[in-house]
Amino acid sequence: MTEPTTVTAAILVIGDEILSGRTKDKNIGYIAEYCTAIGIDVKEVRVVPDEEDEIIPALNTLRAKYGYVFTTGGIGPTHDDITADCIAKAFGVSIDVDPRARAMLLERIPEKDLNEARLRMARIPAGAELIENPVSKAPGFMIGNVITMAGVPSVMQAMMDVVSPRLKTGTKMIQVSIEAPGLREGDIGTPYAAIAKAHPGVIMGSYPMMQDGRFWTRLVLRAKDESLLAIAETAVVAMVEEYKRPDAAVTITRGA
Repeated sequence: MTEPTTVTAAILVIGDEILSGRTKDKNIGYIAEYCTAIGIDVKEVRVVPDEEDEIIPALNTLRAKYGYVFTTGGIGPTHDDITADCIAKAFGVSIDVDPRARAMLLERIPEKDLNEARLRMARIPAGAELIENPVSKAPGFMIGNVITMAGVPSVMQAMMDVVSPRLKTGTKMIQVSIEAPGLREGDIGTPYAAIAKAHPGVIMGSYPMMQDGRFWTRLVLRAKDESLLAIAETAVVAMVEEYKRPDAAVTITRGA
């Protein structure tokens, strides 16, 4: 049997507007779900302000720790869009207007309007691959294991579609959800913990729900090895059957 492979990633969100609450982040969940679907495990998320002394150390820590780092925000035309400069410094490379990126901007912007501010969006760290932007043309880029994308959700999502075929992926996570009507987390916390301890190859979560004024629990099991997941699922279902009300039906949902 082929051993499951794991590829990890972190998400680095850059922007004062996120930290102040002016802008509500819509990218973290999308990237995490996208990565899960293609076999990349997101292990950490950080949000930092538009400050070089915050961006560079965070980036260097994350890129050394994980297989990939996805960054969003800070690659626009304004003075506080400093992500590209910070990434260049982190990698110890120069940064300048990239002829390829400039040509992409000209597909949307007339040359007479390609002023200094707009040209900031064509400044790319030396040696980086461009990530095409089918929405507004200003590209993102990938250097080493760092994928740099726009903060605007529609643009970021388009860039994810472009860059994902270039990424190494691992074994996808398989998931089983077991719903236990009438059972609260406190009712089954101890036996559920014992099952989790007995099956270290399976990630087990417990999520309280409310329906028709009553609490109940959804138990979620995740693993990359289908046989390990099946054994743990059998144990959890047996436990739920033992503790639930006789008239309550257990619901099982499987999926990636």
